[in-house]
Amino acid sequence: MIPAADKPRRLFFLDWVRILAFFVLILYHVGMYYVTWDWHVKSVNASDAIEPFMNLSSPWRLGLLFLVSGVASSYIFERLGALRFLRQRSLRLLPPLLFGMLVIVPPQSYFEVVEKVAYSGSYFDFMRLYLTGYHGFCREDCLIMPTWNHLWFVAYLWVYTLVLAALIPALGERLDRLAQRVGGLLTGWRIIVLPVAVLALARLALAARYPSTHALAGDWFNHAIYLSLFLLGAVLGRVPQFWPRLDALRWASLAIALACWALLTIWWSMPHEGMSATQHEVGMVVTRIVYALCTWSAIAAACGFAHRHLQVDNAARRYLTEAVFPVYILHQTLIVSIAHWLKPVRLAPGVEASILVVLTVTLSFGVFELVRRNALLRPLFGLAPLAGQARATRSLAADAA
Repeated sequence: MIPAADKPRRLFFLDWVRILAFFVLILYHVGMYYVTWDWHVKSVNASDAIEPFMNLSSPWRLGLLFLVSGVASSYIFERLGALRFLRQRSLRLLPPLLFGMLVIVPPQSYFEVVEKVAYSGSYFDFMRLYLTGYHGFCREDCLIMPTWNHLWFVAYLWVYTLVLAALIPALGERLDRLAQRVGGLLTGWRIIVLPVAVLALARLALAARYPSTHALAGDWFNHAIYLSLFLLGAVLGRVPQFWPRLDALRWASLAIALACWALLTIWWSMPHEGMSATQHEVGMVVTRIVYALCTWSAIAAACGFAHRHLQVDNAARRYLTEAVFPVYILHQTLIVSIAHWLKPVRLAPGVEASILVVLTVTLSFGVFELVRRNALLRPLFGLAPLAGQARATRSLAADAA
């Protein structure tokens, strides 16, 4: 086992990465209102104009969150042990997931059927249908209810937590040896090439056969990507010497990620109708490899820049670390609801989008301020009990000492 003196301390820069990634998610979901891709509600001004800029974060945003969650989970397991780890993670993830599906998410589905199938019933009428699993709201596909919508991330994270909780005891001391071996491999050019090879292989083998569903069961392509990154994070959380290597590669990683984004944008903008089947197939293979390179190089850049500039603990980090999960739970329902209510006002898209961002952030943090003070609401938004929060604060202070 790694000697206690060499165990990694809390990686504060990864807290900042998680915080910033969730704020990018708010901007992304506001953008979903204005693009041509299917979403719950749509602006009358929706077009493909900002889609290339939306794709700046699409390849890496969620993969980064799963990687950071893997690091944090490994850290928590080290501190609590298997049973307490499972209990803590289940209490943090399952009540918000169930509460979210029953209370937070339904307005998204309600406004979706109002806009897409001209549903005229009241919200209470809709909730009776929602809770009884009504599947009659159909266009090309039928709306599945109840649903977790954006909270799919929480369901996946809980399942991956179970996998990790089984693997760590099964591997025992071999896990630390594996971590050191992986850390030894990921040096120099291999930091980029080896993770990209795994991600590209998963994308080439599974992307076409198992399109993304976020339904958990049968979503094999997403599991191959996200579980791999989650487990990689759990391993790298035990290799503190790995993170400075990303620091050294941060500019190169950023350049690679931006170049990949440019190539992907060109491919997606090209007219494919005139291509032969062979040309299109070769193009798809190359595109999937480039997408994998974009995913990992952007993750490496984000972690590298954060390690260089954000390995700091302060009151803002502690506040935002607690706030970010409740804000995540709330943000999409607020965006969908406010967008629907603002539609008759017919604001200019730029003004409307700015208002959506401002109201979503301020209302999310306003609700968080209420929740964090209420012992009954805290568990429903993934917050530790007040007494437990005080103990965790003392523990973090000891870790940072």
